[in-house]
Amino acid sequence: MKKEYNNKIKLPTEVAPLMKAIFKPNKKAEKNELIHKRMNDINTFQAHENEVYLRGTDEYGNDFQICFDTYNFLEWIDKEQIEYIKEQLTKYIKTK
Repeated sequence: MKKEYNNKIKLPTEVAPLMKAIFKPNKKAEKNELIHKRMNDINTFQAHENEVYLRGTDEYGNDFQICFDTYNFLEWIDKEQIEYIKEQLTKYIKTK
């Protein structure tokens, strides 16, 4: 059976719509492009073995999860950083 290929993304036509929706080939992304997401609502926290998970919803209301290496997370987020975060939030609240 001969497969037909979509001219734009070179995938079999029956797979092309799904792959196009997932990878958005029309968007020109740089290899080292920074991914910026906003977690609007954190509803789950989990620490398991060497991983820390935060799960919630993104800026569009879609489920979103991020996973951190526990050692690296603790290396960066300690009491000093928590205090700094609180100070910044306090400044923000006072301006509102």
